[in-house]
Amino acid sequence: MLPAKEPVYPKPLGTSHFTLVDVRGNIVSMTDSVEDAFGSRMYVDGFMLNNQLTDFSFVPEVDGKPVANRVEGGKRPRSTMTPVIVFQPSGKPLMITGSAGGSGIMGYVLQRIIAVVDWKQDIKSALAAPNIVSRGRGIELEAETLAPAMSEPLQNFGHPVKITPLNSGLTAIVYDAQGRMTGAADPRREGTAIGE
Repeated sequence: MLPAKEPVYPKPLGTSHFTLVDVRGNIVSMTDSVEDAFGSRMYVDGFMLNNQLTDFSFVPEVDGKPVANRVEGGKRPRSTMTPVIVFQPSGKPLMITGSAGGSGIMGYVLQRIIAVVDWKQDIKSALAAPNIVSRGRGIELEAETLAPAMSEPLQNFGHPVKITPLNSGLTAIVYDAQGRMTGAADPRREGTAIGE
């Protein structure tokens, strides 16, 4: 018999996003997070408390200069949560979206807004497209997609490139010219689109 390998478990996820429109046309784009799974692992009256304070930089100075995201009284830690409602010039909604995914959220959301608004891509294809993000440490390309094919050209331009799993959790609703809605959810997670 061969010895069993240590099981590999995915990193617990603590952020989710939902996008909805009710029968009256009210819109919600909401990202919620307890940070890591089960947050701070503390409960008050049945509510789980988050551990978003880990989003602060615990190094207050670098080279004698204060770090903007340092821990300090009265401050909130930086957050990349990006629930978005995109409006048409007429003031009517065009797209409602947001994502889970830690510090990659802003890139995930912006990539889909560009795909839908500028490139006229359908929402299901836009959400399923490979993730490409930059978090200030070079460019990250989503593993096991077509994105790694861009690695060599990007490196030729001098960009550091990392090929890695990028677990977005996008949801979106897009309005067509007649006001009909199409919803979609990121195939990387368990989300779904439902409606009448």
